[in-house]
Amino acid sequence: MTLWKFPPKSLSRSTLSRRLGGAALALVLAPLPLLPGTPAAAQPDGPAGASSGPRGCSQNPAARLADVPSPEAHLGFPLGVGQERVVTDDEIRSYLGAVDGASDRVVTGTLGTSVLGQTLPYAIVSDPAHLRRGELEEIAEEIRALRDPRRLSDRKAAETAARGPAIVYVTGNVHGGEKSGGDAALKTLYELAAGLSCEVRERNENLVTIIVPTQNPDGRDATRRQNEYGFDLNRDWFARTQPETDAKVDLLRRYPPQVFVDAHEMGGLEYFFPPNADPIHHEIPGEAVDWINRIGAANAAGFGYNGACTDTVTTECYFNYDTYDMFFMGYGDTVPTTGFGAAGMTYEKGSSSAVQDRVQQQFNTQWATLGWASANKREVLSGYYKIWKDALAQGRAGALEPNEVVQPTNEVQFPVPDVTVRSYFLLPNRQLGDVRQLVERLRGMDVEVYRLTRSATVPNARIFGGRSARNLTVPEGAYWIPMEQPQKHWIQAIMGEDPYVPFPYFYDVSSWSNPLLMGVETVYTGDRLSPRAERVRDIDGGRTWVAPRHGSYAYPLDSAAAAELTFTLLGAGVELRRDQATGVVTLPAAALTPSRDRLAESAGVTLTARRSAPAGTVLRRPDVGLFGGTGISTTAGSHGEARYVLGKRWGLDLTPVTTADINENTPAFTGRTVLLVPDGSSPTGGLTEAGQANLRTWVAGGGTYLGLRNQGTRMARAAGLTSTTELPKPADYQVIGSHLRVDVDRSSPVGLGRPAEDFEFNNGDSILSPSTTGRNVLRYPADERFWFNGYTVHADVLKGTAALVDEPTGSGRAVLFAFNPLFRAYNESGLHLVANALLAPATGPAASASPGARATATPPAVPSARAAAAAAPVPENLGGQWRPITIQVPATDLSRARALVAEHAGDVRVATANDSAYLTIPNPEGLAADEHPFLRDLVRELRAANIPLRSIVA
Repeated sequence: MTLWKFPPKSLSRSTLSRRLGGAALALVLAPLPLLPGTPAAAQPDGPAGASSGPRGCSQNPAARLADVPSPEAHLGFPLGVGQERVVTDDEIRSYLGAVDGASDRVVTGTLGTSVLGQTLPYAIVSDPAHLRRGELEEIAEEIRALRDPRRLSDRKAAETAARGPAIVYVTGNVHGGEKSGGDAALKTLYELAAGLSCEVRERNENLVTIIVPTQNPDGRDATRRQNEYGFDLNRDWFARTQPETDAKVDLLRRYPPQVFVDAHEMGGLEYFFPPNADPIHHEIPGEAVDWINRIGAANAAGFGYNGACTDTVTTECYFNYDTYDMFFMGYGDTVPTTGFGAAGMTYEKGSSSAVQDRVQQQFNTQWATLGWASANKREVLSGYYKIWKDALAQGRAGALEPNEVVQPTNEVQFPVPDVTVRSYFLLPNRQLGDVRQLVERLRGMDVEVYRLTRSATVPNARIFGGRSARNLTVPEGAYWIPMEQPQKHWIQAIMGEDPYVPFPYFYDVSSWSNPLLMGVETVYTGDRLSPRAERVRDIDGGRTWVAPRHGSYAYPLDSAAAAELTFTLLGAGVELRRDQATGVVTLPAAALTPSRDRLAESAGVTLTARRSAPAGTVLRRPDVGLFGGTGISTTAGSHGEARYVLGKRWGLDLTPVTTADINENTPAFTGRTVLLVPDGSSPTGGLTEAGQANLRTWVAGGGTYLGLRNQGTRMARAAGLTSTTELPKPADYQVIGSHLRVDVDRSSPVGLGRPAEDFEFNNGDSILSPSTTGRNVLRYPADERFWFNGYTVHADVLKGTAALVDEPTGSGRAVLFAFNPLFRAYNESGLHLVANALLAPATGPAASASPGARATATPPAVPSARAAAAAAPVPENLGGQWRPITIQVPATDLSRARALVAEHAGDVRVATANDSAYLTIPNPEGLAADEHPFLRDLVRELRAANIPLRSIVA
């Protein structure tokens, strides 16, 4: 549910003075260095010469070191005023190198590489004294010590705050097409590297500024939001699935930030900077929220310079509070704030403005932010230490932070419940590979994890899924995460059974509980415990002892980690067998080389030595056709996720299969053993009747059809491959990225290795009736065991419905996921189910048709239940839409709201429930709210007409 608010009025100078203090305000409001090409009339007053100021600095803000090249001189075109094009990736790298070579205030490096192998450059700029040999690492070590108050005294922390600089990041271009933040970062680098003014001197003395102009070079080259695999890197922070994110987080661990700017672009002309919209995650420290809001006030002051925001130029103005929340732990503001204690901030500039305006305004906010951080660095470093000290105390007490709101007219609707959490335990009885991967994810964010060396009794245990137990025995080998440690906020933010949203606005999902995503059995408690345990310092896995030469090694294929190992071994030509009753995989002892043993260890998979030879069904490496319809982009959401998981991580060969390939029965289609149909908007995939017959014949001959979410299930139904029907959703139905309990049918090979009860991630997915001709591998309980977390409305309609079905046809099968199991590649439970489907054996004797046969005039008969399902229309309130936008208003305001909506969108669907009306607008490109061309304008028009907006789901 999205609740939108009008932006507040600009803050007055007197208000700023009260909030910032006189000295801080003077520094923030100091004349900003103007971009090359600014008209002379706009230059600040002052003498032309570089007159001397305090500590030898110049009173002339235009004074620069002559040896340091400006962006304009190096690139050959201006940045800002007069700029007509954006900077390329190669030009960014070239300019950073040039400044590094010319200035003793700058050192540069690379984070790592992108998917396509481009380097990710960064520059560190500060006073030369901070960059001398060993000094920078000493500064970073002192900041890391502030993050762990157990390592130093209050007196030492105060000395560090008084003497040392703070670390500020300026980053841009996490979305490849949003380029102005990266361009402006080059100007910020130049001003800090070459400027001789007192303002520059103070910034460099008080700060170490780390500039990452582009976080997504592949996307920047392609002017595409996502990276090469179609991942939105601003949703990848906690999972770190993509190389660009992983490298970036490692840099933050090396140089922990106190302020972090993530510069974006959005639709329209305006500019956004905090204060943020509600909700703010309850574990985000109050100090950081205060800094963020005060930096917003500083930006408001600095933004007005150069005429960027005036009473007469309202279309170029800024806004706050609206749209951008700080809730989901995948953003470039929430993770630096929650995981690193920084003032993490999203800045957004309207992309409809001219290039020069976008760059100028991005620079204005970057410069004002640095000014505030410099003026307040001692307070920030002192508060930074307090954040971690408070976290230790809260963890000791088992106290969770309360829910709060920041928008003036909002109220907390859902308080954090009165629950005490002092410990989490990850049980090792299933999905051990994924348990260990979760441990590594935690350790990769400096969380301390311990392994029990003796079983422990938990008097009052809470078991994920809404259950509890008394005197629960946690076995030896389980992993213990005590909350009494500096990273208490981060632990709760990604481990919590429920995120406890304070206010029902959702720009993204409402739950991302890592144990639930992985299907890891997890327990938490408020008991004071001191179990016998040892600190985890390396991942476990690999062989336990040496098997005899003619023996074997075995491991359970019960996790995404084990699936990745399996596909890698199959790709290397290792013969693997799987017991279809237990899910255990065996490989010949002679096939386990040292490198493969290390691979198993890195996956967290234990290989158990056996005297017996491998046994079970031989596993075949699947030959996968990836359906692209009539020409889908290979970097589009679900399609890109499939390329990444199956192609990159699992090493499978993916052959593109088009609509025409299936309609014409070409070898690109008939030669495959698996057809994977990603999520999308088409209910038929464009298949003709002949193409649907070809598809049925191919499945009956032994092929596996693997369909994901809307398009995958609808295309199968249209072809007569399933007896499920798609049920209509109530008008007020909302499941905003939540986890729900499901029952698992483990008699199907698709459910092999999963627990009898599991959890599935539902993000407004299709609602499917149970199959009458196949197995319902995942099904929502219809009894009192029905459970969900996150934010949902009317979720009870899911009771008894199917989330995953396995439909046999001849010797093949259709495996249909109502949800997207590859979602952002962090739904490990879903990844394991996909692996099971890819490895599933034939369903029975071969049919008369073979996978490569052409359809005959009489294709395989379609069971009557499937024929009826195929003939059933797609519910009208679903249609073929992809991520539609739904606006909820009072039913009494329906006619006025509909008239305003109709001015922007011709196809508007209307439904009513109780006293509300719901207007649904197609969104076939699946645009996020900040990308949408008219959504924000529409919302403001509705508010201007005094039409109450009860929710917006986009």
